[in-house]
Amino acid sequence: MAALPEGMALHEAREGGVLVLTLDYPARRNALATPLRDRMADVLEVAEGDASVRSIVVTGAAGVFCSGGDLSSMDVADALGGRERLRRAHRAIRLLAAGSKPVVAAVEGWCVGAGLSLACACDLIVAAEDARFMAGFGKVGLMADLGLPFTLPARVGAGRARRILMLHEQMTATEAERIGLVDEVVSRAQALPAAMERARFLAEQAPAPMALTKAMLSAGLDAALEVERHYQTTLFLSADHREGRAAFLEKRAPRFGGG
Repeated sequence: MAALPEGMALHEAREGGVLVLTLDYPARRNALATPLRDRMADVLEVAEGDASVRSIVVTGAAGVFCSGGDLSSMDVADALGGRERLRRAHRAIRLLAAGSKPVVAAVEGWCVGAGLSLACACDLIVAAEDARFMAGFGKVGLMADLGLPFTLPARVGAGRARRILMLHEQMTATEAERIGLVDEVVSRAQALPAAMERARFLAEQAPAPMALTKAMLSAGLDAALEVERHYQTTLFLSADHREGRAAFLEKRAPRFGGG
């Protein structure tokens, strides 16, 4: 595996059959930058072929799950570049959502944009009471991606998914649990211990039924990702995305013109 840039890490730890993956990119509050996505996909690919890994926990360092995509590096110049960016990003999502290992997300703090996509690709979401959830893709002239248009309605239903994806409202952990986005809410700083408890239980179960259950529940994901890849690539090249990205980096409100 290629070395990650300085200041960016994906930590791996093992406890018996449980593999724990921790995003650690403090400069961007654990934003899911392309090198981190690639490393996560590589690690998950290895885990997929390792019979000793029976379950996986995904979390973030320093009290933040993931603040979204890294817009500072999101500069797509052409359609082929956009499609390749999403092809690479979809590797990790396919392995999380449709791989054979059950996956638990341990969410503290912000879970926004691509972070929400990452959490929803997991089988269970355990959130601390101070966790905050938001989609927010539209603020930068994009649609939700990394499988979220598929995984979010499966969790909360189409109506609530529309509200989350279109209104960009922040949601508390309590509200997220009420609508089915989150499976369990625990005290502050206790998301990882609670997620580990769930992961240990999953690791003790027969692996084949787990794998086949995930295969059934993820049916249709590949087709959804291909549609997303086409649509989002179009938006990467739009004037509204250029404006949204510039506004985000300049810390101002965007002025969308419809182009």
